Amino acid sequence: MPGMLVGMWIAPPKVGLQQGRRKTNSSRRRMRGVRQQGPTWFKGGVVDKQVPVDATARADEVTDHGVHVVIPDLAYQRLAIVNVVMVGLPDAGDRGWVLVDAGLTGTATLIARAAESRFGEHARPAAIVLTHGHFDHVGALRSLAERWDAPIVAHPLELPYLDGRSSYPPPDPTVGGGLMARVSALYPRGPIDVSEWLQPLAADGSLSALPGWRWIHTPGHTPGHVSLWRESDRTLIAGDAFITTRQESAYAVAMQTPEVHGPPTCYTPDWPSARLSVIRLAALGPEHAITGHGRALQGPDLRRALDTLARDFDRIAVPEQGRYVDHPARADAGGVTYVPPRDA
Repeated sequence: MPGMLVGMWIAPPKVGLQQGRRKTNSSRRRMRGVRQQGPTWFKGGVVDKQVPVDATARADEVTDHGVHVVIPDLAYQRLAIVNVVMVGLPDAGDRGWVLVDAGLTGTATLIARAAESRFGEHARPAAIVLTHGHFDHVGALRSLAERWDAPIVAHPLELPYLDGRSSYPPPDPTVGGGLMARVSALYPRGPIDVSEWLQPLAADGSLSALPGWRWIHTPGHTPGHVSLWRESDRTLIAGDAFITTRQESAYAVAMQTPEVHGPPTCYTPDWPSARLSVIRLAALGPEHAITGHGRALQGPDLRRALDTLARDFDRIAVPEQGRYVDHPARADAGGVTYVPPRDA
């Protein structure tokens, strides 16, 4: 169902902005380096914000066999509303590459065909590494693991949502921002059970299937969310720690205008942790970045935008209303332990 939403748009109702709190939005529009796309209307008017990025910062102009090539050994495939990442040189052969995340339900054949075209006939990945386990990142996971007999690797705090023990906190459609947020209550929240192939990430941050890379714990969007980092060329696979499209809006997702956002608002239950994760990634100073949603970016404008997001995270990324804004959900190694009531 979520994949069908791309390209749909609902005309905004003709209503006026609320007084009082909405005046704050007017002053925020003047914040340097932050553009507001809008108005995007929800319950009387909520205007969405993002950090604009020059079109020259796009890092995905080259396409090959249905994937966008960022650098020679790094490419991604856009599957409706989400990206999957393929790490490895072309013609790497069997077990010579790694898949990061597994897209939407029903996309396994698309992913497998693109991988075979890029890496060679019958080329299976050495592993499937997950940034996190939300439905749009694990939809084809079981099918691909079965097809390739590939290990699935995730952070220990993400395992409960992948081995059948716990569902994620419910999405929050009250954050506003567009159609995708409005219907988020319908999104699957698990758990799934792929325990047959599931392994925890190494505690020392290394990735045995990806020499030269390390994983970085970037919680907030989920408890066990990770990003992947290669220091040698300052390349970042961010997952949903930050993204480069306004994921709450079907129109924005379809247009793919390059810009930098915080994590998807309707499915982020811990904003203080999300802020610290963005600050940590910005401090790396990435040269290339692929995110879970939106276009890959590169260069000085990527770093400028990410620094702006980190510096003004509360004003740019955190919604003005929502279930988790003031009361984060909590989780431990066994899964979710607390979800705030809707009217908290």
